[in-house]
Amino acid sequence: MLDKKINHPLHGKKNKSFCFSDATMVKVQKIIARYPEGRQKSALLPLLHIAQEEFEGYLSVDVMDYVAGLLNIQPIEVYEVATFYSQYYLDSVGKNVIEICRTGPCAICGGEKMQQYLEKRLNIKTGETTPDGLFTLKAVECLGACGSAPVMQINTEFYEFLTKEKIDQILDELTLKAKEEKPEKSLWKEKFF
Repeated sequence: MLDKKINHPLHGKKNKSFCFSDATMVKVQKIIARYPEGRQKSALLPLLHIAQEEFEGYLSVDVMDYVAGLLNIQPIEVYEVATFYSQYYLDSVGKNVIEICRTGPCAICGGEKMQQYLEKRLNIKTGETTPDGLFTLKAVECLGACGSAPVMQINTEFYEFLTKEKIDQILDELTLKAKEEKPEKSLWKEKFF
């Protein structure tokens, strides 16, 4: 018998209820309707992106359970997907999530140096969020842009052929826009239409 408390985001159920806004629910229903009866699970990826944006900015167990209910699938099926893909967050993240590629082609082209530079510039380690909540830095596996390495993704936007100067320019622009809401073009729910 285990006496240790399990400390993992998937053990953090709070029995909080969630419901998409009316406007979002219309979009969600259109996405689900794209798939034949009995194949609604195919809508899982876009629904998780939308849920993450509309609710707490990450996927709590309660949010994942809500999505499972919408698709009439088992919660474990949602947990499996949410824990596999790096673009789904199980913990709170900053307004801008920086995902820097750490695989071979990016590493050969300077990706590790760019990751170290981001840590120094933001004064955080990979996996942390800046004290102002503006940036979270994550190292991820292949972002699929090996020919333009090193690369990073911030929210829904890709940045290629990274240099220290380019990173400075990107971070400076994002810092200036910090008080604004995320523009519609960077919301996942707008990417699916």
